Amino acid sequence: MDDARRSADSDLEQARAALERGEMHHAAGYLAGAIAHAPTLPETHELLRHLADRADDALELFPIEQHAFVGTVVARAHLLAAAGHPEDGLSLLVAASGHTPGADWAGVPWVSDPDLAERLEPGLLARTVMQLCTAIGDPAPESSRPALQPYLTLVSRAIEANPEHAMLLGAGSALARRLGEATQAVEWALRGARLRPAKLSEIWLGYAYRSAGRIPESLAALRRAVMYDPSDLSLYADIAGTLADADRLDDALSWINRALSIDPTFDCAVHTGHRLRYRADGDLAHLIRLADFQRDHPDDSHEHTDLAECCADQPWLSRVPSAPGMPADPTRAPYPAPGPGAPPGYPSIDAVERLHRVAHPLWPSPPAAYDAALGLMLVDPDDLLALIALPPVTPSTELGRALAAHDPALWDRCAQVWACLGLLHHGTDEPWAESARRRHLVALATGGLDTITEAALFALITYAWVDPSAREDVATLVTARLEDAADTPGLAWSVAHLLLATPDVPAAARSRATELVQAEEEHAVSLIPQQRTGRTGRLRRWLSGH
Repeated sequence: MDDARRSADSDLEQARAALERGEMHHAAGYLAGAIAHAPTLPETHELLRHLADRADDALELFPIEQHAFVGTVVARAHLLAAAGHPEDGLSLLVAASGHTPGADWAGVPWVSDPDLAERLEPGLLARTVMQLCTAIGDPAPESSRPALQPYLTLVSRAIEANPEHAMLLGAGSALARRLGEATQAVEWALRGARLRPAKLSEIWLGYAYRSAGRIPESLAALRRAVMYDPSDLSLYADIAGTLADADRLDDALSWINRALSIDPTFDCAVHTGHRLRYRADGDLAHLIRLADFQRDHPDDSHEHTDLAECCADQPWLSRVPSAPGMPADPTRAPYPAPGPGAPPGYPSIDAVERLHRVAHPLWPSPPAAYDAALGLMLVDPDDLLALIALPPVTPSTELGRALAAHDPALWDRCAQVWACLGLLHHGTDEPWAESARRRHLVALATGGLDTITEAALFALITYAWVDPSAREDVATLVTARLEDAADTPGLAWSVAHLLLATPDVPAAARSRATELVQAEEEHAVSLIPQQRTGRTGRLRRWLSGH
């Protein structure tokens, strides 16, 4: 906060100087910067009023263009409100809050003015509130809620002024539940549904009940919404999700099957169905089919997180599992010599910087890791091989410092994993079976038994997720490497988890991997650290933001 205030004060000083010189555009630019740094600073708003008094058309100084600066948007919002157009100003403030929900854009006098609620047309306010709801998350993050509270206060006053406006009651309910006000959300949604029984009213009521933990009432409302519109398959998925949260998986899958019988490609039902089936039996095939669906249907109705939710916190599906440092297998062949101009025995500075930018011990899912490694196509394969053989020091970032302090071995393994993923993005026009990327990774995976082995295996497995034609080849290789690693404590556990993350592995191999995992965990082998507790667990929670 101190840095933000200093930056705002600096911008204000520059704005005053520009205003004294009559340089209106420069003054406006500095004022926009000050607002972005400290949105509620009284001195900024006072200077904005002076600028408006002196300029022929202050609004022209804060144009709304594509990719407009957020400070410019907010300054224009304040000018519109001062000019008697608060509805237009509020719409711009909402856009800013959608961009950065945690910033206190609405904590200004004109928004908190009790008279504003009576001046706004309730239908327009309801639509503006729904615009806000779509942008702030459901629920909104705890850290963002204080900054969003002025909107809820405004809605509450508007409902007092318009107690029978059903749409405003529903929109207000949607905002209240996002901000953790479940009781208020239920009250407003119930009033709205009684005033105007309709599909949307029942949806708002169902969601409000669900946020309050009143699952039977939530399901009843959502079922009534289906009766209004049996063709809205998103409601079937919502009901299924609510039933699953209540541990009624069979009933949940029944609703999903009803939706899929109507439209087998409806994205919400497909995503929810695969997630629930995986939750029911733990079969990786559900996640593979979901990944295939995502790849074949890139234009889904909205972003889905089902695959990431299923992969979360599982070794190799979403993270590099922690393990003590392990030296390279002495039987492993040396990596190729670096290219011309590179430092002897090590990659270029550019290669290290690019790896630092992408390498992270966590990822949402294997396909997401594949996509995130795309930038490494700009790193020469020889440099990637050098980074695998000798990982660089941790980056000088918050992530790098945390890993260096708490789990330096994890950084080395992380760097090797991402360098191997980078190899997948070279020579992508070559057929997989004869490709250089396969040749490199197979050589790394079979050239020894060490952390390079698991990094290369993970890259091969990741490719099998994104290219079905590679699955049989990769499954055969991983199965063979599991037997090779079975007598290597720690590594056997890791490779077994890699096999469990591999598409199309035979049932017998999957059973063998499960046995190895259980055997090593039951015997508390020292090379297998606890994955969910202690310092490593705390580090992983910090890395994931939980």
